[in-house]
Amino acid sequence: MEPRCYNSLAEASALPAQPLHLAIGMFDGVHLGHHAVIEAAVHSARRCGGISAVLTFWPHPRRLFNPDDSVRLIMAPALKTRQLFKLGVDVVIMQPFDRAFAGIEAEALLPHILRALPGLATIYVGENWRFGRGRRGDIHLLVAEAKKLGVNVVSAERINQNGEPISSTRIRGYLEEGRMEEANALLGYTYFAEGVVIPGKQLGRTIGFPTLNVSWEPDLRPRLGVYAVSVSGGKSAGTLPAVANYGLRPTVENSTAPRLEVHVLATSCPFDVGDSLTVEWLSFLRPEQKFPDVEALRLQIAKDREDALAWFAR
Repeated sequence: MEPRCYNSLAEASALPAQPLHLAIGMFDGVHLGHHAVIEAAVHSARRCGGISAVLTFWPHPRRLFNPDDSVRLIMAPALKTRQLFKLGVDVVIMQPFDRAFAGIEAEALLPHILRALPGLATIYVGENWRFGRGRRGDIHLLVAEAKKLGVNVVSAERINQNGEPISSTRIRGYLEEGRMEEANALLGYTYFAEGVVIPGKQLGRTIGFPTLNVSWEPDLRPRLGVYAVSVSGGKSAGTLPAVANYGLRPTVENSTAPRLEVHVLATSCPFDVGDSLTVEWLSFLRPEQKFPDVEALRLQIAKDREDALAWFAR
């Protein structure tokens, strides 16, 4: 079937009456630790001719219960949906996490899901998944309640890397510290930004290093600084090496919100204003800093370019 996205469980009640294999979780970042849960649902659905689906949530539950200390997310909902489809998921259900949904008692959650999804055959979760009002439900309660309703439960153990669980929290920490190699290893793909090239002040052109200003406003901001990146999109058929600055431009502007500027290392740049680009973040080169004047900035950018070239030549 063609991949479909529904904005609530109620909307998803329109699904065909086929056995439904449903993975449930926040799945922020869709990292390697999530794959065991999601891919189990996908493979089982394909094996028995059923539908694979993911039930996920927006916003993050912590934003509802603790808005002053809300978690910053690696991925926006639309991007998460795309990543889930890449794993072969047939259906994504983006359930609003509001007070009504949060108030469902643990024992009542599965019947609530079944009313919307009567074809539900198997639920797939991580072994540490908590659910229901006050997060009282755990895997043992889920299995007990599912047996009463004729639903199977598959739980996946946490996946470790270097002795520590792979988690969205761990990845967020790596991104905020600029530890891109570690973050990418846990994600299972290269962290990326997507945005449209917008007009800039063209200072880079005047000092010999033209840049592309990419419109990008992530929920979770990576560490400010200079990175080795690769760029694709626009009219280019491939991926090009580049160096990027993500920061406040303190030497020339000191803006209040970080901006993503990309300098393509090739002799010619095939990208222009209006192009949609994907920027993959490969390695952190240095933190952002303020220089005494534009000439000092120019000299540092020249060094950044050489450092990026050296990184790609490894």
